[in-house]
Amino acid sequence: MNMRTEELLRILACPRCHGELTAEMRGEEMRGLICAACEVAYPVREGIPVMLLEEAVPLARWRAEDAGA
Repeated sequence: MNMRTEELLRILACPRCHGELTAEMRGEEMRGLICAACEVAYPVREGIPVMLLEEAVPLARWRAEDAGA
């Protein structure tokens, strides 16, 4: 995880529960931000976290899509 990712994790919170997020990485690239409490993933598109409730992906579906990729 690079410094930029660590900085983002310090300032961002889940928009639903205001809880802590963890980064899901693919190599050096951040793929999504995970809220374990809400069991959702917020996608990262073109390096920008999409922190909208309507864009949150249920964690089970997120993991299934990742396994299928």
